[in-house]
Amino acid sequence: MSYIDLHIHSAYSNDGEFEPKVLVDQCLERKIKYFSIADHNCVKAIHEAKLYCKDKDIEIIPAVELDCIIDTVNLHVIGYGIDYQSSIFNEIEKNIILQEQTASQKRIKLIRELGIDFSDEIIADLSKNGIVTGEMIAEAAMQFDKEHTNPLLKSYYEHGSRSDNPYVNFYWDYCAQGKPAYAEVKFIKLQEAIKVIEENGGIPVLAHPGNNIKENGALLEAIISCGIKGIEVYSSYHSKKQMLFYKEFALRHKLLLTCGSDFHGKTKPSISIGYLNCENNGEDIILALKGALNR
Repeated sequence: MSYIDLHIHSAYSNDGEFEPKVLVDQCLERKIKYFSIADHNCVKAIHEAKLYCKDKDIEIIPAVELDCIIDTVNLHVIGYGIDYQSSIFNEIEKNIILQEQTASQKRIKLIRELGIDFSDEIIADLSKNGIVTGEMIAEAAMQFDKEHTNPLLKSYYEHGSRSDNPYVNFYWDYCAQGKPAYAEVKFIKLQEAIKVIEENGGIPVLAHPGNNIKENGALLEAIISCGIKGIEVYSSYHSKKQMLFYKEFALRHKLLLTCGSDFHGKTKPSISIGYLNCENNGEDIILALKGALNR
């Protein structure tokens, strides 16, 4: 178990479950010393968590996970040490919410056309800010399919090949970029995301590249040439082979290495806060990140 976890989501993320205070308590239970709540395009959890951390043996490093794009590829970039009170982050969030509300209706229509149905009432209960994510659709669809008879959902039930994190796996299989129920949201460009992070005192780090970039060396080179300063080498998404690949890549390019579980709660039940192998490099990771922020 690591004593750092620099990628946790709160209920302020559309696919997150727990309030900031609950996350702090969970970190304390797991002996976490340094953590970051890096919500999707949202910084609202940081102030609450920071206040709750006072007089406790734990430190929060402010962060945000920005959706962005390079060419036609969607990316996630975490900004560490940002000025989370800057109005730009609220502007980005509002823009994404409006687009996601429209995309949600398209997503629902496409999923139903594929032959997956669900209760509108359950969807309404799960929805946040009028947004319906792929994970919410999965939860509603699996509740609707009471007898587990829909073959399109078979792999997400217990003992199925995608049952470890059924809701988020459903998202990746059906609603992610390039999948049959993908509904486009126009994210900011990678260069703009990096600029926003750096202009607000932060360090831009590429999140879980093994998930969507795989081991595409040419794409990685293009990404870091835009100004990325670190890679989330230790991620719940990464196999040992991928972890080694990204570690060697980061060291070769003199990039920061970071460690994050990408904990969300019920959408990723197999992922827990802090239960991540960072090769006992937690102290070195924190020292390097803090050093970069202080320069």
